[in-house]
Amino acid sequence: MDLADLVVQDVDVADGSGAPTYRADVAVKGGRIVAIVKEAAAAGCQRPRGTREMDAEGLVLAPGFIDMHAHSDLALLRDPDHSAKAAQGVTLEVIGQDGLSYAPVDDRTLAEVRRTIAGWNGHGDDVDFDWRSVGEYLDRLDHGFGGEGIAVNAAYLVPQGTVRMLAVGWEDREATPRELDRMRQLVADGLREGAVGMSSGLTYTPGMYARDAELTALCRVVAEHGGYWCPHHRSYGAGALEAYEEMVALAREAGCPLHLAHATMNFGVNEGKAPELLALLDEALAEGADITLDTYPYTPGCTTLAALLPSWANEGGPEAVLARLRDDGTAERIRHHLEVVGADGCHGVPAEWETIEVSGVNDPRLGPYVGRTVRESARLRGEEPWTVARRLLVEDRLGPTILQHVGHEENVRAIMRHRVHTGGSDGILHGDKPHPRAYGTFPHYLGHYVRELGVLTLEECVARLTGRPAARLRLPDRGLVREGYRADLVLFDPATVAAGSTFAAPRTLPTGIPHVLIDGRFVVEDGRRTDVLAGRAVRRTA
Repeated sequence: MDLADLVVQDVDVADGSGAPTYRADVAVKGGRIVAIVKEAAAAGCQRPRGTREMDAEGLVLAPGFIDMHAHSDLALLRDPDHSAKAAQGVTLEVIGQDGLSYAPVDDRTLAEVRRTIAGWNGHGDDVDFDWRSVGEYLDRLDHGFGGEGIAVNAAYLVPQGTVRMLAVGWEDREATPRELDRMRQLVADGLREGAVGMSSGLTYTPGMYARDAELTALCRVVAEHGGYWCPHHRSYGAGALEAYEEMVALAREAGCPLHLAHATMNFGVNEGKAPELLALLDEALAEGADITLDTYPYTPGCTTLAALLPSWANEGGPEAVLARLRDDGTAERIRHHLEVVGADGCHGVPAEWETIEVSGVNDPRLGPYVGRTVRESARLRGEEPWTVARRLLVEDRLGPTILQHVGHEENVRAIMRHRVHTGGSDGILHGDKPHPRAYGTFPHYLGHYVRELGVLTLEECVARLTGRPAARLRLPDRGLVREGYRADLVLFDPATVAAGSTFAAPRTLPTGIPHVLIDGRFVVEDGRRTDVLAGRAVRRTA
């Protein structure tokens, strides 16, 4: 064969299928895998030769990891380094999650969505929002940073909440036939322009105002275009099983593939209940349903403080929410729903302020609240927790992000063992003290849950991070180590790979991942981020 650009020699290949690892030489040329010669040295056969030959003894070569639930929608455009994901071995992120993102928009809804998810991504004052459609956003990703590209690849989900914002607004009501037609058109346009599916955030406004008939109609459009539906469903707390049942039934009614976002069972009401969720999924799968899910390998969740408010308090958009919070009488009603009733935004569970830790604010004057629970800050100030929460929401203009310490380790492990499981970080990169999953999800799977605990085998874990997500995304040439496939690859040391990020130091990079390639180009080499920008928008192909 012709001289390759790179030959990785004597490496243990975990090919993304779940099959046993094997020793091989792997040759890369022109951004593709051009040869895989198994047991090359031992067999004494003709080994592939390359301009560069790398001895990878002791390392595992795998397809690049696919983050099935990412919130890097603006980070990819503001940070050419993006080591938060590149250093983990992530070569593709799926963004546009939870029903809220920045396309499709018009001038009005762009301003509204920027305000609504400032806690996820910041206000974006350092980003030139020169797009409005899904296709224009994907083009912008392709030509980021002076036309060079972005740090890692990205696929996009049409955000149903943003679509409803455009067609209906912020009202809690059924869409009219004309509005529903417009939403169908917006979703279809986004899919034709390259989105891989549609996301929903059914505890976030305004997407949560959609009734099942509306969601079913939109999912039919998704199915017609070969995409999948990725809902953050209506409850991960009280009524979680019923919420999962609703999503499964709705997707099956629409004939739409279903991917359950960050499929956890949280809060005290769900301790030990993961087997009930898995039984529900097994029954649907046995009947022919097309279902996958993703999880992050941690127990706490992460969202915005404003997301916990009851849906009625969010009606009308961000300015209406702030007006209600400033009014003492209405603020008292909000407190009652949060602390006594259990707001739908808080998954039907009364807020436990001792579990809600402030992880980031936009106003630096509010920095002393970061890293403390709401109850702890209240105690230090001699105030009630709601007084603290209300002040943060008003003074930071709905900007605070939070960690919710409400998960259960036995549920996390049970769900990650399921055969349709994939990995997703749900990583929010904004804030002073983000969840460590943003920087650590993939090495944490390999180091903690594979090497230390043995919850998954190495081969099976790699499949959940590569081949299985690629199949859900219907990518014909990614996710496996195969001849002809794109050379999106990661090399890691199975003896040392580990997440460096912790709750105390969440932005610490991982160890044991020396090399990451996208299209055959090193984006991480010898443990250091290069200046290569090989990432592009990955568009739906069928």
